[in-house]
Amino acid sequence: MTTRAELIANICASLERNVEQARVKFAGSVKEVGVRYCYIDELLPAEIVDRVYRAFPSSESMRLISTFRERKFTSKNFDNFDPILKDVTFAMQDARVLQLVEQITGIRQQIPDPTLYAGGLSTMSKGHFLNPHVDNSHEASRRYYRTLNLLYYVTPGWSLENGGNLELWDRRVKRNVTIVSRCNRLVIMETNPWSWHSVSPVRFDGVRCCVSNYYFSPVSPIGRDYFNVTSFSARPEQKIRRAMAWFDNKMRQAVRMIAAKGLGKKDVYEGAAN
Repeated sequence: MTTRAELIANICASLERNVEQARVKFAGSVKEVGVRYCYIDELLPAEIVDRVYRAFPSSESMRLISTFRERKFTSKNFDNFDPILKDVTFAMQDARVLQLVEQITGIRQQIPDPTLYAGGLSTMSKGHFLNPHVDNSHEASRRYYRTLNLLYYVTPGWSLENGGNLELWDRRVKRNVTIVSRCNRLVIMETNPWSWHSVSPVRFDGVRCCVSNYYFSPVSPIGRDYFNVTSFSARPEQKIRRAMAWFDNKMRQAVRMIAAKGLGKKDVYEGAAN
């Protein structure tokens, strides 16, 4: 049985092997669409990746999010699943992993999120998508700024043609770069008020599985105070949906300015991280 300590050791070893290459990629990628990112392939040994993938819950045991903004299944109910899912999720929050990620990104004072605010497990099936959006600026308490997304993909054989790939957009949401959701790939991308990103519609009959973690910091990533809810746009050809998203963003932002904690139930993991 794979322990969390073994997962951490393997993740750290992969990051250490790739730290310089990833650091150069992260710094230089801003020239593409203005969003810094990098990825590390073959993060974990193949036998561990296979176990993580096979442990992913069925859609019936996950929460379906289905709106004009997105369609996907999510879950944080780790106590109902194989322990490896909880272990691989929280291994990404270990202090040693965090230190290596700081070396790669140059972003200091990083704080992992044991509540998995908007993070955790997700799956996407044929027809599922995530429209271009900027993530919410803070965690639930609004004391810390979101600074990094760590996205780990585990579906065997995933290719560009399957759809369901990460897309990073320029500030006008007109031009993008695509990062294939390749199996055993960890993507590290920055978040700020203009880090627009999306997941292209899934065209494959299989299921895209992802483990998501977010890092936060007491320091604003842009050097000044700001606040925004998760704000959506749409793909360039979806003009009506773009207009709908603009009004929707304004409404939800206004609600949060009045009710700082929001009106709905918080999407957080309430269990211990150990």
